[in-house]
Amino acid sequence: MDYVDRINRAIDHIMRNLAEPLQLDAVAQVACFSPFHFHRIFRALVGETVHAFVKRVRLETALHRMAHHPDASLTDVALECGFSSSSDFSRSFRAQFGVPPSAFDLDTYRDARRGQLVDSTGHRLERLPAGENPDGFVVALRDLPPRRVAYMRVTKPYQGTGVVETINRMVEWATTRGLAGGQWLGYQWEDPEIVALENCRYDVGLEISNDVTIEPDSAIGVTRFPAMRVAELDLAGPIALEMRAIDFIYRTWLPSSGYVPDHQPGFEAWNGMPFAHGSEHFALRIQIAVTDDR
Repeated sequence: MDYVDRINRAIDHIMRNLAEPLQLDAVAQVACFSPFHFHRIFRALVGETVHAFVKRVRLETALHRMAHHPDASLTDVALECGFSSSSDFSRSFRAQFGVPPSAFDLDTYRDARRGQLVDSTGHRLERLPAGENPDGFVVALRDLPPRRVAYMRVTKPYQGTGVVETINRMVEWATTRGLAGGQWLGYQWEDPEIVALENCRYDVGLEISNDVTIEPDSAIGVTRFPAMRVAELDLAGPIALEMRAIDFIYRTWLPSSGYVPDHQPGFEAWNGMPFAHGSEHFALRIQIAVTDDR
């Protein structure tokens, strides 16, 4: 099995279990490494230790929840993100950002991150104000069954041509196996308005049935998503339209919907093949996992 695939399994496990203790031995077991070798290999491939990675991701997830669960208490946010207490969360937060979470200017922070995203993509991505819907977006709730997904991961997806190159490799792999007509997905756990672009990861995925065998030495990873309810928005247009649609879901639809974002990645479910209409026109459905706000 490829080392990158093993580390990706460990990362997927961490992302799905942030509220759990995440002991090194247990995470190493997911990656099929001894703890000693796992620690060294993880640092070599990811660029930070397992401990530092987990701590950073927990803080970034806490910021995301503070942004999109405004009624949640800091204690609830802390426990949901794996901190032992609100004081533990506050200490870690202050060490990272210089102020306690109660004093953090989240809007300014997100605006700065969005500016970096604009610089990276080369597109004007003006934020859609809350309550506005000039594009006539319509959100529908949809219940998705459990899904088995083959994927290839792109690190630093906002730099260079890694996403397009990875899609081409995935399409070639799927075509030779007669799978290319399935449901294609693009998804990432990180919010680029929270997480530094160099730390974002994007998966190019394809839903596959349980009887599809993945070669152990291939560059293809396999993951499973549980059944989930999603807020789905169908769109066709440029990346600026997609960003406005995401703004609409988070800033306008969600606050009045009775739902909050669930701890799942944000999905792009392509209508047909990825980039079937080129890199400037997207035909896809945005899917944001949601759960009851209670």
